[in-house]
Amino acid sequence: MYFVDNQNHLDPSVNIALETYLLKEKNLDEPILLFYINEPSIIIGRNQNTIEEINQTYVEENNIHIVRRMSGGGAVYHDLGNFSFCFITEDDGNSFRDFAKFTEPVIEFLHKAGVKDAALKGRNDLTIGDQKFSGNAMYATNGRMTAHGTILFDSDLDAVSSALKPRKDKIESKGIKSVRSRVTNIKPFVDEAYKNMTTEEFRDALLLHIFEVDNREDVKEYHLTEEDWKRVYEIRDEYFGNWNWNYGKSPKYGIEIRRRFPIGTIDFLFNIKAGEIVEAKVHGDFFGLGEISDVEEALVGTKYTKADLRRKFETIDLKKYFGAITAEELVDSLFAE
Repeated sequence: MYFVDNQNHLDPSVNIALETYLLKEKNLDEPILLFYINEPSIIIGRNQNTIEEINQTYVEENNIHIVRRMSGGGAVYHDLGNFSFCFITEDDGNSFRDFAKFTEPVIEFLHKAGVKDAALKGRNDLTIGDQKFSGNAMYATNGRMTAHGTILFDSDLDAVSSALKPRKDKIESKGIKSVRSRVTNIKPFVDEAYKNMTTEEFRDALLLHIFEVDNREDVKEYHLTEEDWKRVYEIRDEYFGNWNWNYGKSPKYGIEIRRRFPIGTIDFLFNIKAGEIVEAKVHGDFFGLGEISDVEEALVGTKYTKADLRRKFETIDLKKYFGAITAEELVDSLFAE
């Protein structure tokens, strides 16, 4: 495995562009590990409606970056007390949605550092008890995939709850009162040897653990070239530094139906004319392999009836786009009372 040093860039649009470049265009002969720390920012899941996920007033008043990533899942808050880890590798056909495989070395290190109760819980969260300190997501394309997550080491937890605007149904489904009550930093739980570390120092200790070495110079590394960085900034300008990508247009739809499933939330928005779907939009925090626009386009022209929608969903590879869900479950949810 190679480590790639992001050279201390703190702009999330640059860091996510770098990860995308390494995934899509830098096919080394071994897997890649990337770390980055972002300035205060909200990183939006690929299929989410940005406006519904953020507290726009707070975001503007506090100059918080908004960047939509390539992977699915939910929105997460980043700041200088939080760091991200990214494993980039070949997609072997069995690893997508296998969060245990990629979070195992992180959990091993946390146990070593004194966070004995750190564990993977639910779909994709790392927790201490009922409190979350890491959200994880995946994205796969052209035979390669990235599995990435966050570590709340010494983050501003008040900003987490102020910047994000979670939907009431999601909070209720977790059986909790607020985002603030659900998240925690790990710094209070680490052994004394780690308590005075900065976020960067703790990240570097994890790096040495993953590579099983004692010194930074012994870490196997790929050094980014000027040409690499040139391409990273081109990707940033095309996607992650672009308002249309990060926010996009959010037109009004006549019908909106939101349901929670074990695979996550799916939010269907339809415009219906003469009983037929003429526009469709699908949002959510599910983890899909394909472009959700494929599903949206397939639904256009379908009569808005249970039978017609069931037939349409049966022609779509739902596992690819959403995860483990059936056409029957989707249709029943759309027409539930």
